[in-house]
Amino acid sequence: MKIFKNISLKPYNTFGIDVKAKQFVSVNNIDELKYVLLSSKKKTKLILGGGSNILLTKPFDGIVIHINFKGIEIIFENEDFVYVKANAGENWHEFVIWCINNDFGGIENLSLIPGNVGTAPIQNIGAYGIELKDVFESCEAISLENHEIKTFSKSACNFGYRNSIFKQEAKGKYIITSVIFKLTKQNHQLHINYGTITSELKSMHIEKPSIQDISKAVISIRESKLPNPKIIGNSGSFFKNPIISKNQFNQLLENFNDIPSYPVNDEEVKVPAGWLIEKAGFKGKRFGDYGIHKNQALVLVNYGNAKGKDILKLSKLIQITIKRLFDISIEAEVNIL
Repeated sequence: MKIFKNISLKPYNTFGIDVKAKQFVSVNNIDELKYVLLSSKKKTKLILGGGSNILLTKPFDGIVIHINFKGIEIIFENEDFVYVKANAGENWHEFVIWCINNDFGGIENLSLIPGNVGTAPIQNIGAYGIELKDVFESCEAISLENHEIKTFSKSACNFGYRNSIFKQEAKGKYIITSVIFKLTKQNHQLHINYGTITSELKSMHIEKPSIQDISKAVISIRESKLPNPKIIGNSGSFFKNPIISKNQFNQLLENFNDIPSYPVNDEEVKVPAGWLIEKAGFKGKRFGDYGIHKNQALVLVNYGNAKGKDILKLSKLIQITIKRLFDISIEAEVNIL
């Protein structure tokens, strides 16, 4: 373990933003993490996992702690279920593939989501009708105040749409070190009716899909819509899909009869932010080294050497425009620093 000074964070964020950190350290286990926390009590800290949900807009005048804990293990299983523990530094998609290869079901719809296991509960990642909370059992996290390990149950995490206790009252107070998932071993509950999974499976000539088939379909859909951050800098979906009342949605239908929606409850629906952004004319627009991806309006991109503040400025322009055109407020899904 070595603490580096004045290091570029470009390799550690999927947007590929080149800003420097005053200090940087990668920790491989809890003992190393505790040591760094003890020795840097008075320093401002930034905790980095896969760097997939962050937009850096300025140099970081503190210490960046990169969580690099590895390891996956089965801690309990019976005929129907298996409880799998994954450490925080495991790549999320690689973990999903490990589960699928072992025929453990429940997270196949979450294939190819960027980032690491440890950051997944923070925003309750989700895709194609499934959210992390659907397979979450518990997680362990270390307190930045007293360095004790605490276990958070599903109910304690207070999960919501792209939300959790770690983005609310516990924000900046804990570092997740491992997560336990409850997955199925048989009688997998398949979710294929969200988005274009059904049509993708049909194009693959699959009538009775397995969890492996669903994962392949999701990967195919995502690869066709979303740019690879190793080629074009991005953080995936930049905005949350807004939830509005059915009354407001019905009013919007009068002027936009093709507006899609997904039911949330008896009173609310979810509207795709990507549709709103595309309708507003932003899809595919480029402003020098940054812009909106040509295939997915939800994705803001860095084509080369864009600055974080430029992408932030673009995101605010999009928010203002959507509010003016549709009277809908869209929130950023990424953390902006």
